[in-house]
Amino acid sequence: MLVLVVNAGSSSLKYQLIDMSNEKVMAKGIVERIGESGANGAELTHEAFGKKRLKVKANIADHMQAMRLVFDTLINEETGSIKDISEISAIGHRVVHGGETFFDSVIIDDKVVDTIARLTQLAPLHNPPNLMGIEAAMRIMPNVPHVAVFDTAFHHTLPRHAYIYALPYEFYQKHGVRRYGFHGTSHKYVSSRAIKMLMAQGKDKESLKIITCHLGNGASMAAVVGGKSIDTSMGLTPVEGLVMGTRCGDIDPAIIPFLQKELGYSADDIDNIINKKSGLLGISGISNDMRDIVAEAEAGHKRSQLALDIFCYRIRKYIGAYVAAMGGLDAIVFTAGIGEHSPTVRARICEGLEFFGIELDAEKNAVCQGECDISKETARTRVLVIPTNEEIAIARETVRIITGESENST
Repeated sequence: MLVLVVNAGSSSLKYQLIDMSNEKVMAKGIVERIGESGANGAELTHEAFGKKRLKVKANIADHMQAMRLVFDTLINEETGSIKDISEISAIGHRVVHGGETFFDSVIIDDKVVDTIARLTQLAPLHNPPNLMGIEAAMRIMPNVPHVAVFDTAFHHTLPRHAYIYALPYEFYQKHGVRRYGFHGTSHKYVSSRAIKMLMAQGKDKESLKIITCHLGNGASMAAVVGGKSIDTSMGLTPVEGLVMGTRCGDIDPAIIPFLQKELGYSADDIDNIINKKSGLLGISGISNDMRDIVAEAEAGHKRSQLALDIFCYRIRKYIGAYVAAMGGLDAIVFTAGIGEHSPTVRARICEGLEFFGIELDAEKNAVCQGECDISKETARTRVLVIPTNEEIAIARETVRIITGESENST
């Protein structure tokens, strides 16, 4: 079975074509700067197994044109992996926000499309472009199943005391104001891998207590007990929680009316500040990229060092909170760009957590590539690095839904 995975952003469209018989990626790519023109106009980057890498400029006005270009490239004799798009059995779509409606992946029909559109108020930056990708793909391939896989779905197991905010209750009842959490596909994938690794050591799945740390430009954590999310750091939106590349994470909410009154900022101004001008970028004044932050900190740049300190400190605080929430800890998992590739950050986060049974092996941490256990052999709590693979996770969900398999069978 061939599954096409689609992740549509506001000006981009990522895709992977995966052969699910062996979970081999046959082709992958991205269309960037959709809607732009001139020298900085749209561009397709495409890689197919056994073929030369393709990079081409194109006049792409919208997601429909982008999707047509993707399909044309997939079947092109020189660049493609298939002879005809009819070889694709299903299409899996990443959708950021499922609200309280979608607790699982679902086959997309007109009703699902309408519901995702209504959830736009909860994810105005994400759900609309996700829908553009869905609608474009469904118009081109209307006769294959399309499956929506929601970032929020993995966190539907949060207990009420973990997702209800201490605001007037009618805000939740009437407007859906609550913690939803994000990066759920990644948290589910890496926690499942961690469970398999720990079960191979004789641990029982149902009792396993794992903290997953998805650390990239966007960053979040989840407390996972027996394979189920019981708490997570992101909230109604992806701004809450950890310090991120350009997002502030947790702040005193009274800062917002203070800025409005004292500096005359509008709601849109503040939304832009907390989403695009804060985090590592806002603190360092240099970059939102952790690689730059670490390099500048090592060179003596004080604000970069401060940004690194705050980033790691916030994560350590969440680890402590989640150990308390779960009543113990069997493993910490690092994943995503920073989590997978920064030994410095991993070491800084684990400093001082020996009382939780966390003991990092410095050499293993320094040389880790791919999936690793970077703990000392004698450590009570395992520290794991597990590369995330959201595309494979979405493809697996797509197959599960269209074949009618239960959640527990995957």
